[in-house]
Amino acid sequence: MKPETAPRAKTGTSCHFARLAAGYWNNRGNKWKVRGATLLLLSLTLAQVGLAIWINYWNRDLFDALEDRLLSELARLAAVFALIFALTMAVTALHLHTKRWLQLDWRRWMTGLLLDQWLERSRHYRLQLIAGEHDNPDGRIAEDVKIATEVAITLVHSLLFSILILGSFIDILLSVSGSATLPGTAIAVPGYMVLMAFLYAGVGSGLGLLLGRPLVRTTNHLQTVEANLRFGLAQVREHAEAVALMHGGQCERRRAERFFADVGAGWNRQTWAYLGIVAFSTGYGTLLPVFPILIAAPQYIAGIMSLGFLMQAAQAFQRLTSALSWPIDNLGEIARCRASIDRIISFREDMKQLEREDRENGHGENRIELHRAHKAELEIRRLHLDNAVGQPLLADLNLTVRHGERILISGDPSITVALFKAVAGLWPWGHGEISLPAGRDIVFAAQRPYLHAAPLREVLAYPHTSAQYEEAAFHWALECAGIGWLQSRLDDWEDWARALPLRAQQRLGIARLFLQRPQWIFLEEAADAFDTRDERTAFELLHRELPNTALLNISRHKARTEGFYNRHLALQSPRE
Repeated sequence: MKPETAPRAKTGTSCHFARLAAGYWNNRGNKWKVRGATLLLLSLTLAQVGLAIWINYWNRDLFDALEDRLLSELARLAAVFALIFALTMAVTALHLHTKRWLQLDWRRWMTGLLLDQWLERSRHYRLQLIAGEHDNPDGRIAEDVKIATEVAITLVHSLLFSILILGSFIDILLSVSGSATLPGTAIAVPGYMVLMAFLYAGVGSGLGLLLGRPLVRTTNHLQTVEANLRFGLAQVREHAEAVALMHGGQCERRRAERFFADVGAGWNRQTWAYLGIVAFSTGYGTLLPVFPILIAAPQYIAGIMSLGFLMQAAQAFQRLTSALSWPIDNLGEIARCRASIDRIISFREDMKQLEREDRENGHGENRIELHRAHKAELEIRRLHLDNAVGQPLLADLNLTVRHGERILISGDPSITVALFKAVAGLWPWGHGEISLPAGRDIVFAAQRPYLHAAPLREVLAYPHTSAQYEEAAFHWALECAGIGWLQSRLDDWEDWARALPLRAQQRLGIARLFLQRPQWIFLEEAADAFDTRDERTAFELLHRELPNTALLNISRHKARTEGFYNRHLALQSPRE
């Protein structure tokens, strides 16, 4: 993980996201349920528009009844309003439930899609090794997908609602506003309030968009520096022990202050971007209820229009201008959604790059070809390994490891680690062929095993489920690894990577081997924290319990267990 950089503006981002979203609505397993929910949401939106039209006409009747002092009509209107009120609550509640279900389900689908792409074929590791805009992929999957799906559905719904309101209330305003005569002329302008609504909203939207243009850039920048602050604090949490040992608290405090200073600067830039548009929007919204009454008042005073029609026209004017002002009203959310979509698409494009590499099946003179063989042998042929800048690490390695063999590997750590990662499919630099054995997968165990926060039995069974192992198997594995004292804590939930010292962590890694009983094991200094006697005891017990398992062990302490191995492979750089 590294600090984020703001994504570059990309052409066709919206089209890419639209194609990605289409996959959800065309998803085979769930598409009819999703389409049904979408159709229901559309129907409820139409119902909301219908209720808005109904209340508009109800207001006209109300003010006409007040003007004529008709008490009996008021009683009838009160009963009608009770019905409108009940329907409005029901439609709003059902609409909210449907919309939130759709938002969550779309987010679940897109999160699953990106997780599959990210975690498949070790792309979460390989992504760190290629150039591109994929900083903090965890944040993009967790936060940006949340923003993109939730805000996109909200924006589409509000846009559709505004378009329907626009079409409906233009007709109402045309029918009730009548004509106005231009001052000093005999020219009558029919439906003048519709023209004034378009003029009012057009000027407002134009000025609002002009004043709001900096908001898109500042919102994008602020989201980036906020992510950098989270990254900096997460680093302290992830490396708490190292920071404490080096007494780096004050240094980390200063780093956090620098990150927050960037947040503060970004916040202030966004504040200035907000100032103009918020001030304008406030004035625009304050004038909106008054303006239509003022321009329609002459017709009411002249007796051409009743009080009910005046209030209906004023409300229709407000509805119409609100619909026309959709872009300015949603500018901040559009900016936030667009920034998240940009990050999702840039991340997905880099995933596609790795997918294209996977489709090539590793063929080519400058690629390490990794495949599964049809025989129980690990075979390495003409393997050349380079480092990230192209310097050779290992030249022309040929190695065959048969079932049950035990091989000690020593040499320069930069070479041995590169070999370990190449066999695991994680090293992209070099060329040659690695043929993995048929049958069970190789278990790769690094110097510091991955111990996630979970009950201890789940940690031992990882990446399998704990349910597939018997209780006695867990106790036996811990006893064989020399940590039988942990048997009583199998159901304890703990962050074991922090709770245990390195030696105990490595013993847990060895306990996994006893529990899972793999046919092939490749270790990378996975027992180097042991003392000589304990390491020899652990390996001899491992060989006794798993006599047919092939073991390749990278170790700096070859003298400890040298007599235990069938072969010793010493790796040297071709430059030496």
